[in-house]
Amino acid sequence: MSTTQTAAIPKLRWRIGLLLGVGVLINYFDRINLSVAAPQLQHEFGLTDGELGWLFSGFFWSYALLQVPTGLILDRFGVTTVSRVTTFLWSVASAATAFATGFGGILGARMVLGAAEAPGFPASSKATGYWFPRQERAMATAIFDAAAKFSNVVGVPLVALAVVHFGWRWGFGITGALSLLYFLAFLIIYRDPSRHKGLSQAERRYISEGGGTPEGTAPGGEAAMLGYLLRNRKVWGLTLGFGAYGYSFYLFLTWLPNYLVQSMHMSILKSAGFSAIPWIFATIADLIVGGWLIDHLIARGYDDTRVRKTVLVAGMLLGLAVFGATMTTDPVWAIVWISIALSGLSAAAPVGWSIPSLIAPRGGTATIGGIMNFLNNLMGVVAPVATGYIVGATHSFADAFLVAGVVLVAGIAAYVFVLGRLVPIADPEPATHQA
Repeated sequence: MSTTQTAAIPKLRWRIGLLLGVGVLINYFDRINLSVAAPQLQHEFGLTDGELGWLFSGFFWSYALLQVPTGLILDRFGVTTVSRVTTFLWSVASAATAFATGFGGILGARMVLGAAEAPGFPASSKATGYWFPRQERAMATAIFDAAAKFSNVVGVPLVALAVVHFGWRWGFGITGALSLLYFLAFLIIYRDPSRHKGLSQAERRYISEGGGTPEGTAPGGEAAMLGYLLRNRKVWGLTLGFGAYGYSFYLFLTWLPNYLVQSMHMSILKSAGFSAIPWIFATIADLIVGGWLIDHLIARGYDDTRVRKTVLVAGMLLGLAVFGATMTTDPVWAIVWISIALSGLSAAAPVGWSIPSLIAPRGGTATIGGIMNFLNNLMGVVAPVATGYIVGATHSFADAFLVAGVVLVAGIAAYVFVLGRLVPIADPEPATHQA
């Protein structure tokens, strides 16, 4: 299809993509608000550092453990129904934290929040598969993935202003209100393509002919599909590779400000400003390289698998630039190296999230997304803890970054040698369903 013909097609799908991106942005506001409010919470309730650590991890335990079950639920009941229910629940859980009276109430609210937000990324991946042809899948995925990075640029100052001027409860109240507004927007705007009255026949045909993921449930049921996918090497290649990305991502997400304070001897306020710089570059790399460039190259006729896997591997290799930060005491150069590393990882991330919709058999997209995001978010527990013990034992981040580099190399090997070509996995045979 020519560029002129493509331009004439309505753009409802991009409004859907923007809606998903806003959802992830607010989703991450709900995750980071506790970190901003932590000093006031610790003072008001007399929390120990250990109790504070449990509060930080409360979200990730329920979030990670529910990735596979929510993937099955999404493939059974669909994006529209599941996301309506869970988006409402996460707005309630976020706002409920503002009324907590101690450790138990906050921990309970965080665990409910993690459970409610568990379908977020698998649902977005599944929805982009429905709404976008293969040649636009990278940019569509980059929109919601970049929102996760950009949340660190705008979310921390927003919550910090509320906490400093009005108290910690307002930090949770504001994010809860934003979540409720997003629930209303999703309720009004989102439908799957087959049920959206605003989708024109021309755009529907464009999506379908471009390889849009067919709607429908898995043949033989979701449990049979899960067993079938767990025996597939493509799924394991994707899961191991994306888990390796997750280790470095969560290391940066949780330890970057502390690294600048300890190793670069910055004040807390200065470290917060410096920490935003790599995330700005990460957002740009996510959208331009992980999104626009991939779609542009594929539209020009370059091989789909080669383009996507090149960005995956190159981005992971750039992640190794973090080693440069261990060889300098200049904070400017440290930020340069970290910005390169985080930009590379961020360029690779939307490719990883686009793969479930590219390789899934019918009715299996969210299940694959849940499998890979389970290991990815398990790294949200492992990486911060492992880094803390390593830094505590060595009084340096050098070995912690070395471990992250080794994990990245293992992830690259999984992408190159295990994942294979990005073609759909065959639907399960009838005999497999009966088994």
